[in-house]
Order: sequence, then structure tokens, then C-alpha cells
Amino acid sequence: MGKGFLVLLLALWAVPSNAAEVLSIGDGDTLTVTEGSQRTKVRLACIDAPETSQSPYGKAARQILKSLLPVGSDVRLHFKATDRYGRTVAEVILNGSNINQSLVESGNAFVYWQYIKGCDRQTYSRLETYARQRSIGVWSVAGGIQRPWDYRKNNQSNSKRKRYRCKDIRSWNAAQELLRQGHSYLDRDKDGEACESLR
Repeated sequence: MGKGFLVLLLALWAVPSNAAEVLSIGDGDTLTVTEGSQRTKVRLACIDAPETSQSPYGKAARQILKSLLPVGSDVRLHFKATDRYGRTVAEVILNGSNINQSLVESGNAFVYWQYIKGCDRQTYSRLETYARQRSIGVWSVAGGIQRPWDYRKNNQSNSKRKRYRCKDIRSWNAAQELLRQGHSYLDRDKDGEACESLR
């Protein structure tokens, strides 16, 4: 037992860890902290919470993260990487509790299997199975809601669609059809009618 404890202690000691204070919560898996005098954006490692626009799950995930990490909370960051947006990717620890794992266990985030490296796969798997078997949060729908990574991919491909200008659309009816297809920018005054000038 003494040897196993020593190995565990060494493993914990080897994880880069920084003290920080919570400044704000972005969405269900991002926050801003201060480390000393430096502001740092943090992306929670190894998990992916629903996007805010994935109603109501994204907003719920953000509210849960806000309740778990109130502004001013002193946390430890277990650094994993820096992402392509320059954010620190880390597990966030508050009073010995792993917040990333808490979000998975409560059904407010999925395990991000593509980016699980450096995290405890078995624990994350067990926590996700727990939430799924109890139909909690993102698992309240059979099979779970659309995964955030798929949701982002679909929205990204939609955003690359052709953009139309009212003056280039042949009729008011055609403008309404484009609005139904998701070209909401054609409804500038947000009254549910696109390109009123074509009437």
C-alpha cells in the first residue's frame, strides 16, 4: 500500500497546476480566471458542454458551471494544453473537486473522447455512463442530444452558405423561402418578414 500511495502522490505532483481566481463564466465549458495579475481564458479539458444555442441544455450547462464556480472562487488549474484559440485547456479543481468531472456526472457535458488524452479515461467513462443510465441532462433524450461537436460542424457548414441581398432576390415569396431556410439576416427588423422592399 505504501508503494501505491507513493506512485499516486508522484502522479498528482507531476500534473502542472496553477492557482487562479474565477472572474467570469463564458458558457458551459469556458471561463475566465486571473492567475496573479494575468487574465486567462480557460477551456475545460476532456469535456464538451452543449452550445448556448442548444436550448435548453446549453444555458443549463452555463448556469450549473456558474453555480459550481461562483465569481471569486479560488481554483487550481491542471493544465493540459493550449488550444488553437490560445485558451488554456485544463481541468478545474475547487476544494478538491474536479469540476470537469462534475459536469459530466450531472449530465451537463459529454466526455470529449477526441481530446481525452491526459485525463482519467476510466473515471470520465464511468461518470458519463452514470448520467446516461439515469437519463440526466443531455441524456434525458434517448441516445442523448446532438453532440456539441456535431452541432458546431453543422452550423459551420450552414454559415458557409451563399449570402443573398434583397436587391438580388427575384420576388418577395423567394425571400420568405430563404428566410425559412435559415437566412435570418434578410429580416433586418426581426419582424418575421424578409426583404419587405420586394412587396
